[in-house]
Amino acid sequence: MSFQWLKRYMPRSLYGRAALILVLPVVTLQLVVSVVFVQRHFEDVTVQLTREVARGVNLVLDEIPDGEPMQRLGLLPRPVADGESSAADFRRWYDFTGIVVSRVFYRRVAGLERLDMPNDADVILYVRRGGTLYRLRLDRQRVSPTNAHQLFVNMLFFGIVMTAIAFFYLRNQLRPITRLAAAAEAFGKGRTVRYSPSGATEVRAAGHAFLDMRNRIERHIEQRTMMLSGVSHDLRTPITRLRLGLSLLDDPDREPLERDVEEMQRLIDAFLDFARGDAEAGLAEPTDIMALLTAIVDDAQRAGQGVGLGTLSGGGQVALRPRALRRAVENLIANAVRYGDTCRVSATLTEKSLRIRVEDDGPGIPAEDRDTALKPFVRLDPARNQNRGSGVGLGLAIAADIARAHGGVLRLGESDDLGGLRVDIVIAL
Repeated sequence: MSFQWLKRYMPRSLYGRAALILVLPVVTLQLVVSVVFVQRHFEDVTVQLTREVARGVNLVLDEIPDGEPMQRLGLLPRPVADGESSAADFRRWYDFTGIVVSRVFYRRVAGLERLDMPNDADVILYVRRGGTLYRLRLDRQRVSPTNAHQLFVNMLFFGIVMTAIAFFYLRNQLRPITRLAAAAEAFGKGRTVRYSPSGATEVRAAGHAFLDMRNRIERHIEQRTMMLSGVSHDLRTPITRLRLGLSLLDDPDREPLERDVEEMQRLIDAFLDFARGDAEAGLAEPTDIMALLTAIVDDAQRAGQGVGLGTLSGGGQVALRPRALRRAVENLIANAVRYGDTCRVSATLTEKSLRIRVEDDGPGIPAEDRDTALKPFVRLDPARNQNRGSGVGLGLAIAADIARAHGGVLRLGESDDLGGLRVDIVIAL
């Protein structure tokens, strides 16, 4: 049997589902006990008591003549008053056993025209016999169990109290899980928050596993950076010797070799920049993103690049790593001006997200090649004009890594206005 349809109505959060697991059995148990107890006890007992009292009422009205005995029994014979027999019955809305009492009396007492139950002590019957309307007052305890509503009040009160206590302990049990989720989410966004495992044994085990995983990832990043930095540093020495050796050659032979050495140097610098990743990016700090983008565009314009500033929507400070984000935007601008003539930078900041957009008027990247373009050391010759400059294939990869380090994503598309490549860095806040 499939319960897929039920998932649409289930709470999404762990706290909501735990609360449902807690509340549903309590409410169901109270409903079952209430229904069974009312039907099997109060209703059956009330029917039996009311039936016996109704039999006594019929006996008194049929056998005892009018006079002093009837006065002592509470029967007050009087002439029929106009409109009195047609008055509606009176019963309090929460008097549930009164429904059973009224039903049995109307069924068992002949000539009953009106029934009042104004309080917990009295039941007043108006019975017509022989053209006379009799008023009969009975003790409520004779027809129904006393204080039937107290059962429901007690069940509801203690059910609410116990549920509140259970919610308190449930919140304490779920708090370590939410702290673990917050630490994992922060680490996914490139931030390391202080976390110590707590809670139940299983939650502690998950917390220790997360700490071990985080430590291994950090050591891996550090070791990778140190290794690649060492390799890049070691390569600089032979490159320097090559430059010195080439400077002794004649010009016709030296120029092609010098271009090769410069290409090697540029490849090493780009590779080291990619390998550094987040290690040298610094900690997240409040950053005025609009001022940062404006400064980046101003620097690019002073360098003679065809970069313009588009629409900057929103304002305020965001917890980011400005050095890393500057590197990502500068790489995107460098790619844009390498393959196009015009570049435009715009941004939109809302309460939930930050979007930085870099567009150009170059040839763009086909939709089927956009996922491949985000991989390191990938150059799409058919898509990008290599005559405008040779790239290493790390610009988009570096920007994508920085976006992921901030808990965001880098998306490629086609510019609606400029017609070239559109690159969006979207970061959830």
